[in-house]
Amino acid sequence: MENLFSRRSFLHAVSLLAAGTAVSTPLMGFGMKRKLRIALVGTGVRGTSFWGRRLVEQYSDILEFVGLSDINPGRLDYALEYMKVNCPTFVDFDEMMETTKPDLLIVTTMDSTHHEFIIKGLESGTDVLTEKPLTTDEAKCQQILDAEKNSNKNLIVGFNYRWSPYITKIKELLQNKEIGEVTSVDFHWYLNTHHGASYFRRWHGVTENGGSLWVHKATHHFDLLNWWLDSDPEEVFAYGALEHYGSNGPFRGKNCRSCAHKNDCTYYWDITKSPRDMKLYAENEHHDGYFRDGCVYRHEIDIYDKMSANIKYANKAVVNYSLTTYSPYEGWKIAFNGQKGRIDAWLDIPFMSNETMDQEALHAAEMDQNLSEDMNREPLVLHKNREKPQIIQVVSERGGHGGGDKRLHDKIFKNPEAADPYKHSAGLRDGIMSVLIGVAARNSIESNGPVKIADLTSIQPSPNRT
Repeated sequence: MENLFSRRSFLHAVSLLAAGTAVSTPLMGFGMKRKLRIALVGTGVRGTSFWGRRLVEQYSDILEFVGLSDINPGRLDYALEYMKVNCPTFVDFDEMMETTKPDLLIVTTMDSTHHEFIIKGLESGTDVLTEKPLTTDEAKCQQILDAEKNSNKNLIVGFNYRWSPYITKIKELLQNKEIGEVTSVDFHWYLNTHHGASYFRRWHGVTENGGSLWVHKATHHFDLLNWWLDSDPEEVFAYGALEHYGSNGPFRGKNCRSCAHKNDCTYYWDITKSPRDMKLYAENEHHDGYFRDGCVYRHEIDIYDKMSANIKYANKAVVNYSLTTYSPYEGWKIAFNGQKGRIDAWLDIPFMSNETMDQEALHAAEMDQNLSEDMNREPLVLHKNREKPQIIQVVSERGGHGGGDKRLHDKIFKNPEAADPYKHSAGLRDGIMSVLIGVAARNSIESNGPVKIADLTSIQPSPNRT
């Protein structure tokens, strides 16, 4: 009877998380009376660090890894060492699932293959947690949707940005109707020449692999918009071009290490200075031929590096969105216009915060899961019609994606039933809707016309997500 009760508690906690409706009363490890058994597929940087080593370091009393899977046996060996675990490894994913019978499968593979492992996990009777983006096109979204409906399992999407204190403050103001009904939004995201270029070095530079940055990167931003506005997207019209990277470069090579243009290329990156990248990728290239330091000017790159979209929501709000991938600095700005006022917010804009850290160090700090004493205060401005503007200082963090990473983990693994008044938890519908904006933007550019979200999958947009 004890095991039955534990399993029921686990299923209940996961279903609440997947639906975004978790309530109070914390449970240890999804309410189970034993450690949560986790299997991980995809042992790249994100898998071995955020969904790997950090879980081992923070929650080893309530969870254990029972299997790791990857197509690259060398990365599997390194993953065991880096994550500090002692569990079986599998090049054959099906063998791992049959052998280990996990409670939870974590998917951190190449974006274009997420759907394969999500569906197999659900069909095997396992709850699934996937890294964003959920998948890369509308057909795969529908396949995942059908698979979850046909199973009694649940799917959680790891949207960490929602959990940042600064991001949450914006949600609080909007949810409390401080500016009334939101009518329009201006949202602009800037990737610098360090972080932005990294996507073009990696497998992300090919649309077939990552769905383009409309999906891989912007899914973060579109999920925030959907969550902030508490509405579904209805129609998208977009522009995009590849004008900076890829074939636009003056020269190119196989990868940075072997390139004859090291002294001439402003995008030259010396991977040998990163022991982790060398051990995880460079030392295992002979297994699969993947170069982590690929040339940003290689001809196979086909994703857009300049993107702009107009998004109409079912609640009639309209959004102007842009993504720049070769900005001198990294950061973002957003403005919400409402019937009763306006909110202006921004993060990491160096000339607005007197930031002195260089752009590469800034990105490293954001990704750092163990950054200590990084609390600071960041302003946002609340304007109410015919009143003086209020500058609100929000306690913020730099490491772990603005403090969002650790809060997401605590919610999933430590306190799945804790109160969630701002509905941070994200499930299948959230994952699909964020992906569909990016898919619609791609389709719009190709067709030179607007694309309706309702035409992409069986999900119909709703004016109010709740």
